Amino acid sequence: MPSVSQRNSQARAFVWAEEPVDTARSIIQDQIAAFLNDDADAAYSFASPAIRGKFPDKTAFFDMVRRGYQPVYRPGNFAFGRSKVVGDQVIQEVLISAPDGKDWTAVYQLMKQPDGSYKINGVMMLQSAPGPEI
Repeated sequence: MPSVSQRNSQARAFVWAEEPVDTARSIIQDQIAAFLNDDADAAYSFASPAIRGKFPDKTAFFDMVRRGYQPVYRPGNFAFGRSKVVGDQVIQEVLISAPDGKDWTAVYQLMKQPDGSYKINGVMMLQSAPGPEI
């Protein structure tokens, strides 16, 4: 039987393995909440430097999401699907039921930043649920 110390170490290893996924899910959830509240500042704060390079201000970013990512901008319901950690990135599926009744899978890519935080580096929208293997 493992000692208490070994069990605690195993439990910590499990928590640490889940941590990037939990962090990614929290970031995605917070950004969707920002979209729902029309809070461009908050929504833009979760964008990676690469995304900020393409959309150098919050207004351009917010307009892009509103026009091109309507299911993310105004989801009906959403739930987290599969996730995968690959090096310094987290790939996370978000299953979305849009207000128009269509089902979507948003595949988020989050990249670990030099300061240890994660930022959203891109979202691929697929009109189906669940999406292809990630």
